[in-house]
Amino acid sequence: MRFLSLFSGIEAASIAWKPLGWECVAFSEIEPFPCAVLAHPYPNTPNLGDVTKITEDDIKNLGQIGLVVFGFPCQDLSIAGARKGFEGERSSLFYDAIRVINYAKQHCGTRFALLENVPGAFSSNKGADFTEVVKHMAGLSDLDTPANGWGKEGAAVGDNGLLEWCVLDAQWFRLAQRRKRVFAIVDFGDWASRPPILLERESLRGSPAPSREAQQEVAGTLSSRTSGGGGLGADFECAGGLQPVDTYQNVSHCLNAGGMGRIDYESESFVVHGTQDPCSGGQAIAIKTAHTSSNGRGISIEGPAYTLDHSGGGQAVAASLRGRGTMAVRRLTPVECERLQGFPDNFTRIPWRGKEPDKCPDGPRYKALGNSMAVPCMKWIGERIQRLEDIQ
Repeated sequence: MRFLSLFSGIEAASIAWKPLGWECVAFSEIEPFPCAVLAHPYPNTPNLGDVTKITEDDIKNLGQIGLVVFGFPCQDLSIAGARKGFEGERSSLFYDAIRVINYAKQHCGTRFALLENVPGAFSSNKGADFTEVVKHMAGLSDLDTPANGWGKEGAAVGDNGLLEWCVLDAQWFRLAQRRKRVFAIVDFGDWASRPPILLERESLRGSPAPSREAQQEVAGTLSSRTSGGGGLGADFECAGGLQPVDTYQNVSHCLNAGGMGRIDYESESFVVHGTQDPCSGGQAIAIKTAHTSSNGRGISIEGPAYTLDHSGGGQAVAASLRGRGTMAVRRLTPVECERLQGFPDNFTRIPWRGKEPDKCPDGPRYKALGNSMAVPCMKWIGERIQRLEDIQ
C-alpha cells in the first residue's frame, strides 16, 4: 500500500509498516530536526512541508494513495495544556488535514484515513472537539455531543463511510511505558463487507497489562528531555505498581524490543516499571520521581503512574537496583527512549548542523521521540488493515 504521512515527525508509520511492504509517497513536516531525521533514511521521499500550504495539485501529482495517516499537534487538546481545543492555532490544523484527505479521496483513490491523538481529545471543549472529529471523518453534517461524553471506543457511519475509534496503550504491545493514545480510522470503501479494524475485545489487543488496584492520588510528571521541555504530546508514561523488586536490575538489559514480562515497584519517592530480560534473567527499569513540571500542574489524571511529558521541570531517569531501597539514579539515554517507542537503536542519531552523528545533541532527539507514535501500536493497526486488504 502507498500512504501519505501528515505531521510526520520522525515517521513511526514508515518504521511500523515497512515489513508489510508499504511505501510512504510523501511526508509533511516543518520542524528542522525531524526533517533532518526523515531525510537521512528516506532521501528520495518528498517532504511537502507546511500542511496549510499543501495544494490540490501537490496531492494529485503523488498518484495512487491507499491511506493518509496524521497525528496533528495535540497541545490544545491535552489535559496538560491550555485546552483551547480546535480554537487553538495548533490543533485547528486538523481541518487542514481533512482538506488534504479530501484531495486524496478525489484524485488518488484513497480508502483509509488514520488519526492518532491524545485521550484528552474526548473531553476537550466538553467533548465538542471530538464531535468535530467524528463529523468530518465520517461525513456527518449534524451530530450532537453525547450527554454522558464520548466513550473510549465506538463507531459512526456517515456519507464518507465507517469511522472506528479506540484507545490503545503502548504497554499492551510490549513497550516498557504506559502511553494511551486515541486512534480513529475511517474507511471510505467497502466497509460493510469486512470485519472491524480497531473494534475488538480488549484482551485481543497486543498484551494488555494485568489490572491494578486503583490508587487515590494522581501522578507527578517528568520531562522527555534531560533538562526539561519537550514537544507536542511528548508523554512517556511508565506504570507504577506494588510488587517488590528484590533481584538485581539493570536498565540496559530491559528497555529493548525483546523484553518479556513486567516488574513494578513503588516506594515513597519512586515508581519503577520495566520488563524481564530473557537472556540474563535480570530486569530493566525506568524510575520516575515526583517533580512538578513547568506547566504548574505536573500531573496526569489518566492513571496512577508518574509520566515523562513535554512540559519540563523533571528529569528522565533510569536506575539499577540491588534489593529494595538501594538504587543509583541516572537519566534515560536517547537510545533507551528510542526503545521505549519501538524505534531502532540510534535511529535519531544523525548528522546535524554540520556535525557527525556521534556529536548529535540529545535534546532534539528526546523531543522528536516524545512527539512520535509508538511503533508497535502502528504496526498492529497496519497488520489489521493489510489482512482486510488481502481478504478483499
